[in-house]
Amino acid sequence: MMSVDRRRFLALALSWPAVASATATSAVNDYEPTDLVATLLSRAATPRHSNELWVLIDDKEATLSIFRGNAIVERFSPVSLGRGGAKTQRVSGDSVTPLGEFRVNRFNFESQWHIFIGIDYPTPPHARMALEKGIYSQTDYEAYFDHYRRYGSPPQNTALGGAIGIHGIGGGDPEIHGSFHWTQGCVAVTNEEIERVAELVEVGTRVVIR
Repeated sequence: MMSVDRRRFLALALSWPAVASATATSAVNDYEPTDLVATLLSRAATPRHSNELWVLIDDKEATLSIFRGNAIVERFSPVSLGRGGAKTQRVSGDSVTPLGEFRVNRFNFESQWHIFIGIDYPTPPHARMALEKGIYSQTDYEAYFDHYRRYGSPPQNTALGGAIGIHGIGGGDPEIHGSFHWTQGCVAVTNEEIERVAELVEVGTRVVIR
């Protein structure tokens, strides 16, 4: 574990042509994959409009800030992220918190973590990067979008993992929470803090993790 000091999308992606043949797949593999999520993230941490309520989670500062436009409504620190760090590309089981731009897509008020606020990871840009890096096969990539079209949310059981969100510590130790990154990839705040976050955000709220 590391100390605190270390501390829509679908429409856009569907506009990018998928690799449709072995020849095209070969072409994709002929160049060094770009970090698409990092490119999108470089312009994500700004409000979409002056009244937008949005969330910014900063790995290096170990903070979760809720903004209304450019004005801070609430800031919580320290927060805990994944034991494996925070990266633009994660895979199932690596305990990495995915960086990127997300949307809140579900709430669980009966979670073992007190309250769980889910986000729509993996996003289409994460899926595209997985294809280019060979984490997804072409079949995996097409199945990802088939699921998204059918259910309006990304599949949670692919090589990229899932069940990522913001949650409390449940019955966990507040001292450990305040000293270490301990999650399996989610963002954790105290139980009192997650209650406040749940009061402010709703399904569709934009969440930036950088």
